[in-house]
Amino acid sequence: MTEQRTVGSIIKKYLTVFDGPLLLILCMICMVSAFIMYSAGMDADGRFAAHMRNFMIAFFVMWIAASVPPQTLMRFAVPLYTIGIALLIAVAMFGIVKKGARRWVNIGVVIQPSEIMKIAVPLMLAWYFQKKESFIRWQDFVVAAVLLVIPFVLIAKQPDLGTATLVGAAGFYVIFLAGLSWKVLISLAIAGAASLPVVWSMLHDYQRHRVMTLIDPTTDPLGKGFHIIQSMIAIGSGGLTGKGWTKGTQTHLEFIPERTSDFLFAAYSEEFGLIGNVTLLLLYLLLIGRGLLIAANAPTLFSRLLAGSLTLIFFTYAFVNMGMVSGILPVVGVPLPFMSYGGTAFVTLGLGMGMLMSIQRHRKLVQT
Repeated sequence: MTEQRTVGSIIKKYLTVFDGPLLLILCMICMVSAFIMYSAGMDADGRFAAHMRNFMIAFFVMWIAASVPPQTLMRFAVPLYTIGIALLIAVAMFGIVKKGARRWVNIGVVIQPSEIMKIAVPLMLAWYFQKKESFIRWQDFVVAAVLLVIPFVLIAKQPDLGTATLVGAAGFYVIFLAGLSWKVLISLAIAGAASLPVVWSMLHDYQRHRVMTLIDPTTDPLGKGFHIIQSMIAIGSGGLTGKGWTKGTQTHLEFIPERTSDFLFAAYSEEFGLIGNVTLLLLYLLLIGRGLLIAANAPTLFSRLLAGSLTLIFFTYAFVNMGMVSGILPVVGVPLPFMSYGGTAFVTLGLGMGMLMSIQRHRKLVQT
């Protein structure tokens, strides 16, 4: 009995770092992901096994991050941001080019520094506003905007507009939650709309093609519009209940490109239908709701801003991916959180989720 209690206490000790509701929701999403990845990846040798391995790595990273107090996370903000910017500059100077994009750098291992900035930017901005908590002036928002624009521009020039948008959104959420005036937001929206012709002229040809394909994918049905057309066919053919697990014709006849990564949602919709989609949306809404609740109850400005930003990043991932696959947003390389195949994305998402759990766990410890 003593040995059993000891083993039980050890297991409980390791599990208490997790937030119960978040862990339950994540496990349910991961179960759905395992089912659809087995089906979508059954023709790709080793894809399902690699996906399960990515799960384990992400949960290990999440456990480590959940064990680190928010005060310690603050100490990593400036070093992580600085290293990330240095690596982005290194990419611009002598990075590795793949498929026409310079996004990777070899530092003994090949890494994609832009992924680091998805966490480093909100961490840095939350740290900055925490230091200015007693009196936040308009000049502080300008400094925060500069801290955000630097990595955004470096990533966009790689070119990687999808990741740049995610990094920009992560930083914007922190600035907005820190108290950015609605008047400023409206002014920025008007200025952004007025600058669209300039932005259009600065886009690469393939980026313009993505926008035009979004408007009318049938103009190039076998080229740029192929992804969206086949994806929408798969989603529509799923109907109310779907064609059944492993029975998706668009998926297994390989009409859906990138069916295990960016377009996994199309394969899922075909096999599980509208009911499956509503279930998945509900799980994401529960995850986002729990994250916002953690942010609302966080004890410090730093933890509130960080938790709110991380939660809204998950929302952005899900919204952009589903919108892209459904044909209401341009095609960009944004995975569906904890569903799409991809090791780097899993680690980044696991790290963010672990930070959320750390904020919740240490709030409880402070209260007790």
